[in-house]
Amino acid sequence: MTFEQEWAELRAAAAKRTGLQTNSVPAAGGGGGGEKDLVVNRDDLGAIGNDAYDLLGRLAKEGDIARSSTFDAATALTNGNFVSGSAVLKVHDFWRTHLKTLLDACAQISNHLDYSKAQHAKDEAKIEGDLMRISVLTEYMK
Repeated sequence: MTFEQEWAELRAAAAKRTGLQTNSVPAAGGGGGGEKDLVVNRDDLGAIGNDAYDLLGRLAKEGDIARSSTFDAATALTNGNFVSGSAVLKVHDFWRTHLKTLLDACAQISNHLDYSKAQHAKDEAKIEGDLMRISVLTEYMK
């Protein structure tokens, strides 16, 4: 077999594998048949987003309960010339910094999932609209 023959066979095989089919859907697991190919389970996204929002609310409320008493204790220890006062103040500051970071992360998760849910709904509507126009053209071409 010559190079040209082998090359022609390889090109034909590749074209067969990657050929665009607009009149049918592959039989095994190719979607179609009225089923949506772009699937995002919005209920799952919503549940995770709600959990993140609930955690954000609880954490904002309950994560800050001891802050004022910790600060008061640090101040009292420092004023009483106890060396541990500065250490308690460091714990206070460390907790406050990390609590804020965690609150920001929960808010970002919640917001991102809300955005993703809305964006996927818009994408699905656009794709359905685009495909509807194609199906109308297909009817005219018959």
